[in-house]
Order: sequence, then structure tokens, then C-alpha cells
Amino acid sequence: MNNLSYDKAFEELQEILQQIEEGDITLDTLSEKVKRAHVLIQHCQTKFKEVENEVANILTEIKEDNEEEKKD
Repeated sequence: MNNLSYDKAFEELQEILQQIEEGDITLDTLSEKVKRAHVLIQHCQTKFKEVENEVANILTEIKEDNEEEKKD
């Protein structure tokens, strides 16, 4: 699952939602689809948090660099 990109996971989630909304799945596969959607949602949340942390770290580095430049 780690090699699945956020975009691909989100795309698969959209497909599952569309299938459910359109009634394109049987009752027997509904449980499978909901479980898969749950896994994909967790994956997307994890990926989002990773990117959020990376961006926060980058912004912190930029701020620190700017503060050091002001001291010079």
C-alpha cells in the first residue's frame, strides 16, 4: 500500500463511491468495497499528514534561514 500514491488512492475512492451511488455493486460486494474504502481513506490521511509535516519542516527551515540572514 505504501507505493500507492495519494492521487491513485483518491481516484479509487471516487470510483467506489460512484459504484455505490449508481448501485453498480451487489450487496455481497458492498462490504468488500466499504472495507477497501476504509483502507484507502486511512492511506490518504497518512500521505496527507506526511506531506503536511514535510511542508511545515520546509517552512521552518526557510524561517530559520531568513532569521540568520537578518543577523548577518
